[in-house]
Amino acid sequence: MDEAGTYGTGPDDPGTGREPESPRLVRRKTVLRAALAATAAIPVALAAGPALARTSAASGSAPQLTPSCDDGDDPTPEQTEGPYFKPNSPQRTSLLEPGLPGTPLTVTGYVFGRACLPLSGVLLDFWQADTNGAYDNTGYRLRGHQFTDSRGSFALTTIVPGLYPGRTRHVHVKLQAPGRPVLTTQLYFPNEPRNSTDTIFDPRLVMTVRDGGGGREAAFDFVLDVPQDPGPGPTPIPPGGTWTVGVTYRAGDRVTYAGRAYVCLQAHTAQPGWEPPAVPALWRAG
Repeated sequence: MDEAGTYGTGPDDPGTGREPESPRLVRRKTVLRAALAATAAIPVALAAGPALARTSAASGSAPQLTPSCDDGDDPTPEQTEGPYFKPNSPQRTSLLEPGLPGTPLTVTGYVFGRACLPLSGVLLDFWQADTNGAYDNTGYRLRGHQFTDSRGSFALTTIVPGLYPGRTRHVHVKLQAPGRPVLTTQLYFPNEPRNSTDTIFDPRLVMTVRDGGGGREAAFDFVLDVPQDPGPGPTPIPPGGTWTVGVTYRAGDRVTYAGRAYVCLQAHTAQPGWEPPAVPALWRAG
């Protein structure tokens, strides 16, 4: 990123990681994320469900899906850049360096457009404080950028940022899809005492975080204000198939579609476009 702010082009419940059982429809982004995760190298416990971004530490209420990319919902909220951003960070997916103290942290997720389709080649530029709450303003320690892959996924290896006066724990990030405006925002941690006193904190930007791998594993999905064609309409149901739009299926239910049998893998309400062959996250042939 240059000084003018223009990038060049380049290559659920936090405790369970499962969707809460309820009669509401499974979000389209949830299904897409699970299907993408089936072939992506991200932690299984975090890949199984959607990124959660609303947590009420004070009330203990259950988090909701956010940003719930539902074919036209709001993009990820913008936040202040702060005084410590530096352009021209190195391209790397790991910010770890020899001798760097701190609790290891991985942040994984996907970047979607307005039609809930993954975006490849999106630039993500991360920067953060060290374990003592200090930023490196002379070099590029704990700074780096990367690009989403063909599945729209990203993975960052870093440490848990420290605290400094007036702020809760957070990670800064700028995102830019090719030829689109830059989104500047921040990611937060659940159940942090300072979340309730930080005036910049936004509960919609809370990551799903769990202990694992000798440190902490976090997940978050971004939604950029990028118009997308949602693609062709629903595939017609062939004669003789038992799969039906509007039916609520439970794990273990069996249906037929296009002459093949399928077993339901997770509870959901069938919607157009979710035919068994199209969503391996929901149905297994057999």
